[in-house]
Amino acid sequence: MAIFYTDGSANPNPGPGGFAVIRDGQPVALGREADSTNIRMEAQALIAAYDLAEEGDEILTDSEFWINVVTKWAPTWQSNGWQKKGGPIKNLDLVQVLFAAYQAKPAVNLRWTRGHVGTEGNELADEWANKARKGAQL
Repeated sequence: MAIFYTDGSANPNPGPGGFAVIRDGQPVALGREADSTNIRMEAQALIAAYDLAEEGDEILTDSEFWINVVTKWAPTWQSNGWQKKGGPIKNLDLVQVLFAAYQAKPAVNLRWTRGHVGTEGNELADEWANKARKGAQL
């Protein structure tokens, strides 16, 4: 079983963004966008982690927002033709990709972890997301 930690960063927000996926204390996926947001980069990190994860693996994120999207809100939005009562779904392109990845790998455990409290994997994901934002590559 592998444990993946994910994080995204944009500074300023919106502005240049980066994301990272950490496994076994090492970055295994990094990405960058010239103009993005923290929310978009968090989603990109989760999508990249799902691409790498296998049955029985865990993905940990400090984004309660994205956990709520895939576990609570996206099923309803999908059944309503990707509509919600309050108006358009922001970042729908990423919502749909991440939700499809989540559905395709039900044996991958998605969990929330508190950010910035010294959890090594989470701290490394944050560090590498910032490095990716500044241009670091694998």
